[in-house]
Amino acid sequence: MQSFLAMGGYAAYVWPAYGVFFVVLLIDWLAPQFRRRRTLRELRGRMARQNTRRERTNQNSATST
Repeated sequence: MQSFLAMGGYAAYVWPAYGVFFVVLLIDWLAPQFRRRRTLRELRGRMARQNTRRERTNQNSATST
């Protein structure tokens, strides 16, 4: 087992490479989820602003007639 972990003397290069690979893999898996949440939050904000704008327009047109 110790010889496997030593990787033939290249453990200082091999294990960090595995570590970087798994970190990148984790980021690659999580990034779309965070992007989706941010996009949905932005869309909800836009829709709320549009609804507010419509309500103001409808109130202004109702009071002017």
